[in-house]
Amino acid sequence: MKSFKQIALGVIIAVSAFGTVLYTSCTKDACKDVVCQNAGTCTDGKCTCPTGYEGTNCETKSRDKFVGTYVGTETCTVGTDAYSITLAANSDALKLTYTNLYNDNITATCTMTGLNTFSFSGTQGGATFSGTGTLSTNTLTVTYTLSNPTAVPSSNTCTFTGSK
Repeated sequence: MKSFKQIALGVIIAVSAFGTVLYTSCTKDACKDVVCQNAGTCTDGKCTCPTGYEGTNCETKSRDKFVGTYVGTETCTVGTDAYSITLAANSDALKLTYTNLYNDNITATCTMTGLNTFSFSGTQGGATFSGTGTLSTNTLTVTYTLSNPTAVPSSNTCTFTGSK
């Protein structure tokens, strides 16, 4: 005949096993039916998107809202100007092509750094440049510095603000 301790131990093990099965069967995986695209990750049923993507399932390229022509004004350390720039989609999903920087037909390749921000740097025609851009609604603000030792002035810091 089994001792009381053995019976009690058996009951405790059985109840524990039943409780574990019952608990795990009631715990729902919030990410079970969530499909995050473009290397997004699911946490608590919501996608966390990598830089360059947004949307419920990371299905939208952040750069797409930047694409277009912006007409605006630019204020520099030396001088002001009114002109348009163009941002176009690049073959790389995280990049844009910026045309007419400094109203001098300079082209820059921009890299998305956030949902509404990008950065760029480069050299073209003896000029070296670097800067950042931010989009708020349909207003684009680009701040950059351009240096060219053969130009006057040899360095200029500018802010372009334009709308689509």
